[in-house]
Amino acid sequence: MTLQELVHKAASCYMDRVAVCFDECNNQLPVYYTYKTVVDAASELSNFLLLHCDFQGIREIGLYCQPGIDLPSWILGILQVPAAYVPIEPDSPPSLSTHFMKKCNLKYILVEKKQINKFKSFHETLLNYDTFTVEHNDLVLFRLHWKNTEVNLMLNDGKEKYEKEKIKISVSSEHVNEEKAEEHMDLRLKHCLAYVLHTSGTTGIPKIVRVPHKCIVPNIQHFQVLFDITQEDVLFLASPLTFDPSVVEIFLALSSGASLLIVPTSIKLLPSKLASVLFSHHRVTVLQATPTLLRRFGSQLIKSTVLSATTSLRVLALGGEAFPSLAVLRSWRGEGNKTQIFNVYGITEVSSWATIYRIPEKTLNSTLKCELPVQLGFPLLGTVVEVRDTNGFTIQEGSGQVFLGGRNRVCFLDDEVTVPLGTMRATGDFVTVKDGEIFFLGRKDSQIKRHGKRLNIELVQQVAEELQQVESCAVTWYNQEKLILFMVSKDASVKEYIFKELQKYLPSHAVPDELVLIDSLPFTSHGKIDVSELNKIYLNYINLKSENKLSGKEDLWEKLQYLWKSTLNLPEDLLRVPDESLFLNSGGDSLKSIRLLSEIEKLVGTSLPGLLEIILSSSILEIYNHILQTVFPDEDVTFRKSCATKRKLSHINQEEASGTSLHQKAIMTFSCHNEINAFVVLSRGSQILSLNTTRFLTKLGHCSSACPSDSISQTNIQNLKGLNSPVIIGKSEDPSCVAKVSEDGKPVIGTQKMELHVRWRSDTGKCVDASPLVVIPTFDKSSTTVYIGSHSHRIKAVDFYSGKVKWEQILGDRIESSACVSKCGNFIVVGCYNGLVYVLKSNSGEKYWMFTTEDAVKSSATMDPTTGLIYIGSHDQHAYALDIYRKKCAWKSKCGGTVFSSPCLNLIPHHLYFATLGGLLLAVNPVWQFPTSGPIFSSPCTSPSEQKIFFGSHDCFIYCCNMKGHLQWKFETTSRVYATPFAFRNYNGSNEMLLAAASTDGKVWILESQSGQLQSVYELPGEVFSSPVVLESMLIIGCRDNYVYCLDLLGGNQK
Repeated sequence: MTLQELVHKAASCYMDRVAVCFDECNNQLPVYYTYKTVVDAASELSNFLLLHCDFQGIREIGLYCQPGIDLPSWILGILQVPAAYVPIEPDSPPSLSTHFMKKCNLKYILVEKKQINKFKSFHETLLNYDTFTVEHNDLVLFRLHWKNTEVNLMLNDGKEKYEKEKIKISVSSEHVNEEKAEEHMDLRLKHCLAYVLHTSGTTGIPKIVRVPHKCIVPNIQHFQVLFDITQEDVLFLASPLTFDPSVVEIFLALSSGASLLIVPTSIKLLPSKLASVLFSHHRVTVLQATPTLLRRFGSQLIKSTVLSATTSLRVLALGGEAFPSLAVLRSWRGEGNKTQIFNVYGITEVSSWATIYRIPEKTLNSTLKCELPVQLGFPLLGTVVEVRDTNGFTIQEGSGQVFLGGRNRVCFLDDEVTVPLGTMRATGDFVTVKDGEIFFLGRKDSQIKRHGKRLNIELVQQVAEELQQVESCAVTWYNQEKLILFMVSKDASVKEYIFKELQKYLPSHAVPDELVLIDSLPFTSHGKIDVSELNKIYLNYINLKSENKLSGKEDLWEKLQYLWKSTLNLPEDLLRVPDESLFLNSGGDSLKSIRLLSEIEKLVGTSLPGLLEIILSSSILEIYNHILQTVFPDEDVTFRKSCATKRKLSHINQEEASGTSLHQKAIMTFSCHNEINAFVVLSRGSQILSLNTTRFLTKLGHCSSACPSDSISQTNIQNLKGLNSPVIIGKSEDPSCVAKVSEDGKPVIGTQKMELHVRWRSDTGKCVDASPLVVIPTFDKSSTTVYIGSHSHRIKAVDFYSGKVKWEQILGDRIESSACVSKCGNFIVVGCYNGLVYVLKSNSGEKYWMFTTEDAVKSSATMDPTTGLIYIGSHDQHAYALDIYRKKCAWKSKCGGTVFSSPCLNLIPHHLYFATLGGLLLAVNPVWQFPTSGPIFSSPCTSPSEQKIFFGSHDCFIYCCNMKGHLQWKFETTSRVYATPFAFRNYNGSNEMLLAAASTDGKVWILESQSGQLQSVYELPGEVFSSPVVLESMLIIGCRDNYVYCLDLLGGNQK
């Protein structure tokens, strides 16, 4: 019996029942496939693969995709070839994936079309000019070429050599029964393999594990009976494909006529949202998970939802890690809960589970304290469990190591081609056998010797977790010298109490050296505790432990070095950071700079005005000197924690900031081959530009029909008055101008007039912090194009209405800068982290010219329609004017601070607005300035028809000022605002002006621009640093889940 045969048997009985449900959890309706749809799609894929794959030796096909509705069909399609599927995780480190594919000598791989860019970017070395590709629906089949590679599996010959080696290894290390030495399982048999995985590598070098159908099918069949699975059940795909419990989840559902629920990986990281999706929306009945994944819900949510009296959850199977203690398990259950709870145990090398134990209801309801851990239970179908002592002999009582196997419960490790039937594998797990029952003690690497006595560190975790004040916890043996307990607790003041409680219940050699409070436990993609991340947290903790006093300059220098290394994830063994090291050149970015600033201020106990700019533009030595001036103004002055000061605005040299006059004659010259196009451009900050047409803007509903020029931006429809007045610090003219916020801190939503729904999304391969540029050809509106870049180094052109990619171009580094179009429409201009400003041909992405600044360019360019000049800022504290037609810099002007945000151009009068990371908004020459209580990453957005300027700030507010810098209103969002707002007219035919904005927590806000009243809010599945652009009733924005989104704005009768 094979996995695919199990599914076909069920499908024949439940053809029209729901087999798979995929819920993106983004306010869209879930997608459902019936068993008939799944089987038909799988058969189509099988036929496609048989047509295009020429197998020589092992029949294996890679699968590079994210969880989705088609996932089970794709797996089934590969199995029906027949071939083994080899899951490759798109989000895993490319080096690990490449090593895995190379070690497997993988010849074919199916890549999800949405992941094509990421695959090509991460695995360019595997692809060359003669790489074979062919498409099938949402998949692309690649034929891989391995050059200069020693292929370990020479399967067509060398069989004799292999079998001799493997029998020799097996006999010496695996205690193979001599009677069975002649009987082997052979992976070269056509129907042998089901899938190929690799171990996590947490306990050594990752091993390749090839799993036969005969090894995994008994697990599925036995679980069907034990869990009493029926067609009414809903199972959740909790595990990633690279973790073998996923096989059980998928095929346990599809072999029983049940339904399989799949959600995006990002939702699994949001405990409250995941709980709602699983137990409220979809009523999941069977959940298999690691204890760590369950703990992430938090004890309160587990008790009130997951294991409540009314929960839909019928079966909970926990495995992959040490099982929680009975005391913890009891504290998690709500009164009246009837969920059956199982302890499952196994190893990937004998995929997937080996033993199972159901916790009796009587035990769960008992109040008696149990000293022993929960037992492992009995062997699953076809499985043999042995406990051996240090000499390799099987024992019936006492402690020893677990060995797993069974006649057909064998897998192929690394280069094994044949394996003797009944091979037993060492697990590295230690147990004790008492009265015939097996109790887990811990892994081999969890056993430590401390204060001369042996200790299992998992015992410490179990005792701590039983304390009521501890939500969840983990223990590490840091540097093999300190025992550290990490705790998640809602009460930060309980450390002393917990320490005393641990001393009561633990022997002296088991009491932790330190207790560290953390917000949540870090875990790996397989749902297990991430020990390396815990070690980093502790390293950070010990270096920042409050001593309330710096001993001197040397102490400050050492701690600054440490903070620098930890923030930038530099090697811990890097002895000294060079004095001239620059933050951005060392791998820093805007988010990391904020983090470093926060840690430094926490270290010295005072605010450090102007430090953020210095971090982003100066060397570590200059940063150190700046801190010294604040903390140690005089060598004899003792540092005082209370000397905190408020942040001040940097004083800008007005003559230096004004730079070259912007009133210049048009300098653009076109050669005869330069075609001048008629088009309208929309970009962030409500920038609307119409070139070579006078009749198109009014149709967009963004500005007055009385356009004074054929070359117009939204910022010059009316003359601005009062710009020659002295500097004015903005103050609210009306205390009622602050938007209302409810008692729980959330914005008050009035009558919602608008809803937002996803129209399409396009994968860029990495985070999208850049904002979209929309170019609308005047005479062919259907070819409207969106241009946007991402951290994957790629900039792409996407069809506005369909989301189809027109072209892509790879630049030298990550892209946070938003694109800008040239006056002629033939070029796209974008800045890059490598300090270059790229000029690309708009129809193909071909590179036309590159200009070099002295630091990273995260600012977005602005085009002057009167001169054709391109204005852009840089982290080198300069603003540049570029003549792209003559391929030269027309002028550059020092701004007195790092320019992260983008210049905002006003034509009449001719002024350029900038914002610096010092928290200053200024108008060149300058005319006025307005301070906020945090750095400004958001660029200013103007609404000339209302004589207003809108911008967001790090302080979580969206501000509205008049043209004199007076505050009109401010709206508090739920997170920081890096995005630039976009003012637009409601597409419903009214004259209502609205404002679109976004906060970093993924929320898109629609406000009424006159008052700041909230109209609607929509939450994207990732963080947002990109700015929105609105055209007609559609909003384009980038998200940190790697996608560009097009949202429909629906209001009134459009809903």
